[in-house]
Amino acid sequence: VLAGCQVLIDFTRPEASMAYLDACRQHGVKMVIGTTGFSTEERARIQQAAQDIAIVQAANMSPGVNAAIRLIELATQMLAHHRHKVDAPSGTALAIGEAIAAQLGKPLAEIGVFAREGHTGPRQPGSIGFSTIRGGDIVGDHTVLFAGNGEQIEIRHRATSRAHYADGSLRACRFLADKAHGLYDMRAVLGLSSGKQSA
Repeated sequence: VLAGCQVLIDFTRPEASMAYLDACRQHGVKMVIGTTGFSTEERARIQQAAQDIAIVQAANMSPGVNAAIRLIELATQMLAHHRHKVDAPSGTALAIGEAIAAQLGKPLAEIGVFAREGHTGPRQPGSIGFSTIRGGDIVGDHTVLFAGNGEQIEIRHRATSRAHYADGSLRACRFLADKAHGLYDMRAVLGLSSGKQSA
């Protein structure tokens, strides 16, 4: 099936993505990976495959979400002493959390707070709190709240259709056209960063 193909766009599950990754690497076909939920080992396999083929991997292909993530990074640099709240532990929310954590110079696994129930006391300063809302016909709604004493700043992206995911995926395909190998993210595709995804 891959014979004659230039790029495979993959929005599946990690197990399927790994099989497609091996096939694409074998046939020299580039990949756009929108699948989320990869383990550390699976992420390493993607990075290894990127030595042979060009790959764009992103938790969210939406140009708007990736622009919002860049704004969040800039806001975090200015407001790093404030508490941060992201509203969903989806792949997109985790990508946002990782962007904030990177600006704070700490791994998300160390400062992310993914569940609070009962009498937990105040959240530790410098931690990143996640809250999830699932319901109705919500396609994608992500809000980052920088809550300080006496002021709040919100950066929000709301998706009302899935068409922008397809648009972003096609942009990623065009971006890969002149790339022989390497692992890139959507910020590189959109010109929001200088190049390859960091390991």
